[in-house]
Amino acid sequence: MSEEGRDAEPVADPEPMTLSMPAVSPRARPSAGGSSDNGSGNGSDKAGRSPGEAGTSGAASSGAASTAIDREDVRRLEAQLIGGPRTLKRREAAAEAGVSLLSARKLWRAMGFPNLDDDAVFFTEQDREALTTVIELVRDEQLTEEAAISIMRSIGQMTDRMVVWQVEALVEEMVVQRGIPDAEARKALVAALPALIEPLEKTLVYAWKRQMNSAVQRLALRAEAGLASHDGSASDDNPLPLARAVGFADLVSYTSLSRQMNEKTLAHMVQRFEHKCAEIISVGGGRLVKTIGDEVLFNAETPEAGAEISLALAKAFTEDDLLPAARVSLVWGRVLSRLGDIYGPTVNLASRLTSLAEPGTVLTDASTAAALRNNDRFVLIPHQPRNVRGFGEIHPVTLARGTGPGLILD
Repeated sequence: MSEEGRDAEPVADPEPMTLSMPAVSPRARPSAGGSSDNGSGNGSDKAGRSPGEAGTSGAASSGAASTAIDREDVRRLEAQLIGGPRTLKRREAAAEAGVSLLSARKLWRAMGFPNLDDDAVFFTEQDREALTTVIELVRDEQLTEEAAISIMRSIGQMTDRMVVWQVEALVEEMVVQRGIPDAEARKALVAALPALIEPLEKTLVYAWKRQMNSAVQRLALRAEAGLASHDGSASDDNPLPLARAVGFADLVSYTSLSRQMNEKTLAHMVQRFEHKCAEIISVGGGRLVKTIGDEVLFNAETPEAGAEISLALAKAFTEDDLLPAARVSLVWGRVLSRLGDIYGPTVNLASRLTSLAEPGTVLTDASTAAALRNNDRFVLIPHQPRNVRGFGEIHPVTLARGTGPGLILD
């Protein structure tokens, strides 16, 4: 079903957002103190609660009073986070930004906002300003509509995961350090968050700028290499333009182990696994593409860097007393990078090789082994050919440590 089929509009909107983003004349809006919206069943109630929150205070008061979250704390925190009271319905926010509701809704959906009724008072002036900022980038032709939506989706998805991670980390810290139950820790966190928002925001912006700078440096190096290889006359038109070392690390017996663990122990194991992987991949100069439960996908700029990361991962989990060993794979080849993920036969082959590897070892293919053959830091042990689904016969090779210490972790 199309986007519009899932969220049909009762009133026809102006034309969809295009490259020039035609402006829509702002509609008159009631004052923030008007009573027409606050009394509706679909909008915020008179206490300022957002849609879906009405009625929760009564439930909280009738439950365990010691862990009930103070609704006034929540309201103050919301005002700090979203920039003030909710005063705008979705059509008003779109109109004040000078764009059709259809166009605005595409961006809001990309950000992960819920579907809203016409009468729901959900948006603030800060929301309107953010919408205007993105729309002006499209109107000024700095971004196309598709690029704007993709970028907003990246921000929405990544920050959603980041916020969940941060909240759980803070709650867990309170549970451990204060010796209080989970529910009490969540109540305490609501009261403690106002003092944390500004430093967390500053750290987020700092990290984004550093990551963007690293991406620009990589981009410049790749552009120079590409121009040099074509004598400056053409760009690489290969459908899979990026040559990368692609690897997987997969915990052994994770499924059976997880059935024997309680929630807290399982969460600790997964957190430890992800932390170790992120540290090793970062030190090795690679990039952690994503985690998939008990498995991580990473890439690196050179086969040598990928090999060092792979060996370090296999060694780390073999020596860890709290985690099972890991099967690791590595393949050097071309990939397509889209939406923060990577795709292509290289990724698929690396995934297949992971299931063939022995616990605590790194398995690669003959092509990658050939790229590493003259480097004495690595030992290559060929195996009998194997038939691999989707690839036919391949020649797997075990990658082992040769000379040198490998990656040094602080």
